[in-house]
Amino acid sequence: MAASTDAMAVNNPQSGLQALGSAQNFLSRMSSQQKMVLMVAVSAIIALAAGGWMWNQAPDYKVLFSNVSDRDGGAIIASLQKMNVPYKFAEGGGVILVPANDVHDTRLKLASEGLPKGGLVGFELMENQKFGTSQFLEQVNFQRALEGELARSIQAVAAISGARVHLAMAKQSVFMREQQKPSASVLVNLYPGRALDPQQVNAIVHLVSSSVPNLPVKNVTVVDQHGSLLSKTDEANPGTGLDPNQLKYLQALEQSYVKRIEAILIPIVGIENVRAQVAADVDFAHSEQMDEIYKPNQDPVKSTLRSQQTSESSTSGQGEGGVPGALSNQPPSPATAPLTVAGAAPPPNQLPVPGAVPGATDAAQAAKAAVPTNTRKDATTNYEVDKTIQHVRKPVGGIKRLSVAVVVNHRKVTDEKGLVSSQPLNEAEKAQITDLVKEAMGFNRDRGDSLNVVNSPFTDMERETVPDLPLWQQPETIELAKQVVKTVLIGALILYLVLGVLRPMLKRMNQPADPSPAALVENKEDKVLRPTPVQKQTPQLSHHDQNLAMARQLAKDDPRMVAGVVKHWVAGHE
Repeated sequence: MAASTDAMAVNNPQSGLQALGSAQNFLSRMSSQQKMVLMVAVSAIIALAAGGWMWNQAPDYKVLFSNVSDRDGGAIIASLQKMNVPYKFAEGGGVILVPANDVHDTRLKLASEGLPKGGLVGFELMENQKFGTSQFLEQVNFQRALEGELARSIQAVAAISGARVHLAMAKQSVFMREQQKPSASVLVNLYPGRALDPQQVNAIVHLVSSSVPNLPVKNVTVVDQHGSLLSKTDEANPGTGLDPNQLKYLQALEQSYVKRIEAILIPIVGIENVRAQVAADVDFAHSEQMDEIYKPNQDPVKSTLRSQQTSESSTSGQGEGGVPGALSNQPPSPATAPLTVAGAAPPPNQLPVPGAVPGATDAAQAAKAAVPTNTRKDATTNYEVDKTIQHVRKPVGGIKRLSVAVVVNHRKVTDEKGLVSSQPLNEAEKAQITDLVKEAMGFNRDRGDSLNVVNSPFTDMERETVPDLPLWQQPETIELAKQVVKTVLIGALILYLVLGVLRPMLKRMNQPADPSPAALVENKEDKVLRPTPVQKQTPQLSHHDQNLAMARQLAKDDPRMVAGVVKHWVAGHE
């Protein structure tokens, strides 16, 4: 519209000059008070229009940084003021908001300035070492830097908003017996409604233990902002507590069996006509067994020979012997005493000769008995003994027993009239379902598994009907009503200023002055009274004074016309 008006003004310069002249003439006829009122009204209209547009075009603010310290917050605000970025505060100044379109750009610019610092110092502390720093101060600075770096790493966990790490580093000694292990304490500040599971706590403990030399895991303590000890250890009775991993495994195992059973029965009975529950007895005991079994040799022929030892000694006979010389070559002298005595027992070392007559002497038998015959034979045989060494380690998480319960809804039957009724399953169908469940769960009678399949009608669940919100209570309607009210309010104010202030003022400015009696002349042709052209009004006189002066002047110049005017007035009032 403005472009078309400008084009018309350019194409028709005479009309533009006339409009400008009329505007100047209009302003020249206004008093200073009227000009001031006009300026105030126009300014108010412009301000209302601009405010309404800005109200409807308010930027959407998003979070720039949250949970910032006072020092970082002051530095961030100073940087935002330098960059001319609008900002707001929320949650007591802990959250800084900026327009959504400037969030990422502002973060990158602040990151280039090293903001926010987070109140923690890391290894950048070692970059500002002063000349002449002692070894003790260097060690303290290194420990502070290590604590800051560990705190920054721990804060990277999603559930942790802040962390502090304290290290107790013992002085190193050249003697191994006097060396002490370092220890660490970690204080974590969690977000509201968040918690750390045992796996995350163990991860923090191992992170700290791996970052500090010679720091054992048992010397790391983790505490939250409420003073609760998170890194609990049971050194006296290890493994006596419940392991969350075992509970998760048990739940996952039971759910897997439930899904397998329902997946095989749903195509037969329908998706809403079967329910299954599984209770698994799982063995989480760590057990190892080592057996060393010795068995006797059943078959000596097939047995393995280990060692064999044989020793033989034999003496067949012995000739004349004795000391070489004359005595050994002489025959034996006759006996002076009888060799045997009747009724006397033989000496203990002399046994009777078999076949000899008691009391008789036989030279042949005596000679035979005197000849020695020694025979000896020893044999030792060793066999390997059967030995079985068995080392058995039972796996953790083995299933000891399964208990399964399955409920199947009655079958729905539609008769000829279209009525739907429920009927129980027959025995063949129940047996078929039982067999399918046994195959799906891996039924093992020797393991003690149990299965119970029940066919029962299901009770229809009463679904809660949420009444529909009326149109005037719906969030979309309320938001639309707010926008309409804002627009109507702004439009009403602007319309009131235009129609209630500017329009009456313009009417009063454009309304011609009331014709005075002296200024009226009678047109003899059309009998219409018209005001005669008058001289230019004197700006020093008021409107009433000007009319009075004009009437007096006309009365002096043409008394007959004045008399006619008065006569016309009198005739009109009759």
